[in-house]
Parts: sequence; structure tokens; C-alpha cells
Amino acid sequence: MAALIDVILPVFIVIGFGYLAVWKGFFSDSGVDGLMKFTQGFAIPCLLFRAISTLDLGQNFDVGLLGSFYAGAFAGFLLGLIGARLIFNRPWEDSVAIGFCCLFSNSLLLGLPITERAYGATALEANYAIIAIHSPFCYAVGITAMEIARSRGGSLPSLPGKVIKAMFHNALIIGITLGFIVNLTGLPLPNVLTDALDLIIRAALPAALFGLGGVLYRYRPEGDMRTILFVVTISLIIHPAIVIGLGHANALTQTELRSAVLTAAMAPGINAYIFANLYGTARRVAASAVLMGTGLSILTIWVWLAVLP
Repeated sequence: MAALIDVILPVFIVIGFGYLAVWKGFFSDSGVDGLMKFTQGFAIPCLLFRAISTLDLGQNFDVGLLGSFYAGAFAGFLLGLIGARLIFNRPWEDSVAIGFCCLFSNSLLLGLPITERAYGATALEANYAIIAIHSPFCYAVGITAMEIARSRGGSLPSLPGKVIKAMFHNALIIGITLGFIVNLTGLPLPNVLTDALDLIIRAALPAALFGLGGVLYRYRPEGDMRTILFVVTISLIIHPAIVIGLGHANALTQTELRSAVLTAAMAPGINAYIFANLYGTARRVAASAVLMGTGLSILTIWVWLAVLP
């Protein structure tokens, strides 16, 4: 019970404030859009840039850690894709979008604050290692699968260019890339710049959580309930279960195992809806899975915190 009260509920109360503010008309839809543009387009890229630029790459980019997490994530994608096609008889394009929902856990807005509250700021280095390739990996998988589904294999030679172009229109990936450049080159940054970035970073997660609540108000579940529950089950239970099994098999440290499993246990991120909306496929399933998954994860995260060492 202490984990639920001390670790999980404060994060979801901030989300709830955002939801309530928009519901009652105290905060407008345009305000939510502006807030999310600030957090996802500026503040969180700054956070990722600073984290990656100062990360010990040799120590934290462990093959076992990344292999455990991303094997679980890709397994979730395949289960979502195949299940949507064979169980629910969805078109291939819908099936890819549903698979993407099972792939893209909310590693930033939920994974970071919950891991920090549970285990402290020093436990976040493994999270940052996972997050550093999370968006590139997920978008590479999703865009490649969607382009294959749409073209039926007819334009495969142009796929790499499409994937790279789409990925580098994403501010998160730009922030991560610049962080790697600074880290690998040892480029010194003036203190006045890092101090300014740190001011922006302090606002990133609280503002993003509040904005996420406002975004979730828009996406109330409507129909497709069996498919939505299928996505939520893969995201909240199957993905982290695979990761905890692989983590033990790969002899991850306690800190790495905690970060990998908790990140895997997060609900689908809002990028799942953004991806579905980009291609105009399975938007209702994606939006509702983000909303329902976020709500149900209050309980499932509590369980995973109890299971973890």
C-alpha cells in the first residue's frame, strides 16, 4: 500500500488535475496543445539531451539490458499485430497501428517519474539508456511495417529514406542525437547554457503530466472494447512479464532489472495515438488504449513494484 500512496498516486494525481482542469473548462484545449508542444517539442528534448550528453555510455549501454527490454517490446508488437489480424480480423494497416500501441510504452511521462519516486534519481541511468533508443527503435519498426503494409512490398527500396526522414522530424530523436554528439565528442558546454537548459528541464515532467491529463480527456473509450483490452493486456502484463524473464536470464543487476521492467510496465504512450492518427488507422483503439491503459496501470504498476526486488 505504501508504494501505491507514496510512489504511484502523486504522479497520477498530477495527471488527474490536468484531466479535471480540461473537463471543467478551467484549461482550454488550445492551452493543452500549447503545453504539450512545449513539453514534447522543447522541454523533454532538452531533458534527454542533458541526460544523454552526461551518461556513461560504456557502463549503461549494456547489451543484456537493452536486449531484454527491446526483445520484450518487439514481442509485444508482433503479438499485437498478429492478434489484430487473426483474432479481430483488422486490415493490415490497422493491425500495424495496434501492434505499435503494444510496442510504445510511456517510458518518459510515466516511466521516469515513477522509477525516480520508487528508487531515487540515481536509479534513472538505466532508464535513460533505454529511452535513448526508444523512439528511434519504435518508430523504425512501426514506420517500416506500415510502409510495407501500405505498399504490399511494392516500394521497398525507398523504405530506408522514408523511415529516416520521418524519425528526424521528431524533436525527441533530435535531442537524443545531439546528446550523443556532445557525449562522444567531449564538446564542452558553457555553464550559462547548461544552467538555462536545467531551468527548462525542471518544468518538463510536471508540465507534461498535467498536459497528458488534458489530452486523455479527449479520448474517452467508444467501441472496440475487446481489441482495446487486448492491447492493454499486452502492454501492462505480457510485455513486462517477458522483460522480467529475459532480465533474469541475462543476469541484469537489480537496478537494471527495475528500470527495464517498470519501463515495460507503463501504459501505451500518447505517441501510439499520434502514430495511428498519422496514418489514419485504428485511431479509436489507440486513443482508448492510451486512456484505459493509463488508468489501469495505477494497479498493475503497484503489482510490479511488489514483484520487483
